[in-house]
Amino acid sequence: MLAPMDSPIMADFVANLDRINALADDSPGFIWRLQGEEENATALRVFEDNYLIVNMSVWSSIDALFAFTYQSAHKEIFKRKKEWFSKMKEMHMACWYVPQEHEPTTEEAKERLAFLNANGETPYAFTFKSKFVAADAAKFRP
Repeated sequence: MLAPMDSPIMADFVANLDRINALADDSPGFIWRLQGEEENATALRVFEDNYLIVNMSVWSSIDALFAFTYQSAHKEIFKRKKEWFSKMKEMHMACWYVPQEHEPTTEEAKERLAFLNANGETPYAFTFKSKFVAADAAKFRP
């Protein structure tokens, strides 16, 4: 983040959180998202840096997540990310396949993100640029 969550800089981001989270919850393919007491994950501290916030969700497919991210009203908020967040030097988003009914932990997310930054895209941790399928992940051994 460019500033604390309660700062004027972050006000419009915060004002849109509930709307965008509700859009995700109601989107085709949505299964689960990480939430704290505020029904979002912005107050959860996963990293030592208080300006790093986490956003985690589970979707039925990478295509469903892609559609939400880039083909729904989320796209307009996503385009504005430079207003609220600085550009990170390392990868800050990682995708991976999880078993049905599994809710990934923030520790899993940190480990996958670290793996992606250290090894590049693999079936173990990847981005939208790769087209790995669950069968690829099942065969891959990090």
